Amino acid sequence: MGPIRKPNVCHRLSRRAVGFFSRDAGVVQRTNLGILRSLESTKFMNVWTTHSKSPIAYERGRIYFDNYRFCVSSVAAQPRKLYEMPKCSKSEKIEDALLWECPVGEMPNLSDYRSSLIALTAHNWLLRISTTTGKVLEKIYLASYCKFRYLSWDTPQEVIAVKSAQNKLARQAGVQQPILLYLAVFHVLPFSLIGILEISKRIFGNVTDATLSHGILIVMYSSGLVRLYSFQAITEKFMQQKLDLGCACRWGGTTGTVGEAPFGIPCNIKITDTPPLLFEVSSLENAFQIGGHPWHYIITPNKKKQKGVFHICALKDNSLAKNGIQEMECCSLESDWIYFHPDASGRIIHVGPNQVKILKLNEVGHSAQYEISEDFVILANREKNKNENLPTVTASGRVVKKSFNLLDDDPEQETFKIVDYEDELDLLSVVAVTQIDAEGKAHLDFHCNEYGTLLKSIPLVESWDVTYSHEVYFDRDLVLHIEQKPSRIFSCYVYQMVCDPGEEEETTNRSCEKKRANFKF
Repeated sequence: MGPIRKPNVCHRLSRRAVGFFSRDAGVVQRTNLGILRSLESTKFMNVWTTHSKSPIAYERGRIYFDNYRFCVSSVAAQPRKLYEMPKCSKSEKIEDALLWECPVGEMPNLSDYRSSLIALTAHNWLLRISTTTGKVLEKIYLASYCKFRYLSWDTPQEVIAVKSAQNKLARQAGVQQPILLYLAVFHVLPFSLIGILEISKRIFGNVTDATLSHGILIVMYSSGLVRLYSFQAITEKFMQQKLDLGCACRWGGTTGTVGEAPFGIPCNIKITDTPPLLFEVSSLENAFQIGGHPWHYIITPNKKKQKGVFHICALKDNSLAKNGIQEMECCSLESDWIYFHPDASGRIIHVGPNQVKILKLNEVGHSAQYEISEDFVILANREKNKNENLPTVTASGRVVKKSFNLLDDDPEQETFKIVDYEDELDLLSVVAVTQIDAEGKAHLDFHCNEYGTLLKSIPLVESWDVTYSHEVYFDRDLVLHIEQKPSRIFSCYVYQMVCDPGEEEETTNRSCEKKRANFKF
């Protein structure tokens, strides 16, 4: 009887996603634990590496090069081209993109059931591109009166916000140019226009930035003030005319088709009076987050000496939670950071150079107040510095005891650089870096999201320079490291899960080296 083949982890994840397991909660729990146990017996191996002179982006198993023009599958053991779009001029290149995935409801066209890339070009075209063929499925011309530059989700997978670059004249004191920026808002698939909103200093005062998130218009000021307004209320009160994509429109004495060049989309939401204020708070560098159960927010008191101090307050009455002042006791060049856990548990992640704290909100008795307590802590693997407090003998024979302390993010000590959450396996991924001799060595650790237990550690073979910009992705059986070096040189390192790499490693590496030689961008 031959060896029993181990179940494929990705296959089990896919079955779980479509509901192929029993509805009994215990079956799902055992399946999840089985997946984790399978991970323990595997290793990740660097299967290929490539370099590019343009930014590299990653989305759901696809790696994009040359401003999203060239797409490669990261699933295969060797790079496999999915598509290559025609070469274009600098004014036509894609500047930003979002991945839109399959909807739940009915769609008018068969192509709408497949994932698409929503892309923004340098010359103000909004495109929907097939992620499998690179074919442009839809295109909308935005406008000529401003330069749109950024894409973001207002409501994930449902509503997008396209943000313009800021008007430089509006940012200068004493200049009579009130409009700072524009926000174009669309329902996606099928594309339908909600409207284009102008952010004016005449209405909002000395505003420095604005964005849209979950139906809330967030306006920021140089003083640190953050104000929240209802976008729906603004739309209902201040929309001058409802516009439909592809329909004829007369605006300002000009007639054209909405969403087609050269007419584009007029700015049809112009605020003429201060809208009703939902909430306001002052925070250092406009840092402001909302989350938790019930709703709380995190700010830093608006004083420079308070940098690194975080206040966690109830949204309903602004009351400070018990133990709601969080300050990590560390001395480092880089600041620690804090954010609400993306697993929707209501917990909070606080990351410092040598520890990751998972905090939770607990109700105090039967009162309306909540307190902050530690759920668990992940500590860096450090040894006490051997050079601390070593005695020194002077020329005269006098013994002098020197005392010094290293910074908490000293490169010679293991330091946390990236903390992320993998939702499908319910894991926390932590990148830790240590400077060894002249180069930095990094490893990616997987921790149980519920208890913080270390489950697996993956060493990264490439050197890690802490002065470069880094992104690390963990997606099922894939680890991907994107690095930006000086002079806009980008590198991409792809690791894949293997069960027993010992026998195959030498053969695979030789094959990959041959492939790398021909894989350039």
